[in-house]
Amino acid sequence: MDNPFNDRLRPAPSHDSQPYWDGLKEHRLLLQTCADCGTVRHYPRPVCDQCYSMRVEWIEASGHATIHSWTISHHAFHPCFKKDLPLTLVTADLAEGVRLCAPLKDAPPGSLRIGAPLRVGFETVDDDLTLPLLILADTP
Repeated sequence: MDNPFNDRLRPAPSHDSQPYWDGLKEHRLLLQTCADCGTVRHYPRPVCDQCYSMRVEWIEASGHATIHSWTISHHAFHPCFKKDLPLTLVTADLAEGVRLCAPLKDAPPGSLRIGAPLRVGFETVDDDLTLPLLILADTP
């Protein structure tokens, strides 16, 4: 029987989000861009919020971001996260103008502030799953 404390929750990629997940496996953060008006959007979805086009292109994010907000969770909402507690989740403003919510890796206590520079990193869970994470820009 599988141990729920070790098994990660798995995304269910859709037609619209599959390129995002494929990019993460290559350690690239890909963002949807409207092929008609150029609006960048994240999370992946079928329709542009600005012009309602369904035409899409993908761009690679620069990996630069800043802290918009954060929360520190001391209680796991699912057993698989228990080993990660306390877990710092950050909402980051990406340089491309959209936000990404991801765990923050190895942040020293008291080091977080709104606007602090971040870089995007990647956690390879296994051959089928890589997840984005955030790292303070001045951390090696």
